[in-house]
Amino acid sequence: MVATVLVTDDAKFMRMRLRKIIEGLGLDVLEAGDGEEAVRMYKEHRPSLVLLDITMPTKDGLQALKEILAEDPNAKVVMCSALAQQTAVVAALKLGARDFIVKPPDPGRVVQAIKRLM
Repeated sequence: MVATVLVTDDAKFMRMRLRKIIEGLGLDVLEAGDGEEAVRMYKEHRPSLVLLDITMPTKDGLQALKEILAEDPNAKVVMCSALAQQTAVVAALKLGARDFIVKPPDPGRVVQAIKRLM
């Protein structure tokens, strides 16, 4: 069974960029455009790892993180954010996120985070 990564970002180009990196590792990719969709897809598919943007419409990444961890306390979630969102990143790590990636993502850093958690 191939591991699956759920990529959540409201920017389609960011999802496509992350998809390319992740598929290069031989992993399957699911995509969500906002936090609400991410929570629904997590419950439905139980991916091995979630990459979760912090700033999104409908439901932000921090709220989605809380709901995913309430559903599965062992969920592996990596937050994605711009450097300016440092306080939100710290909050996410305190809530239970396993790591964070600064946007725009460095492919090597994305690979490092995925390999470390899987």
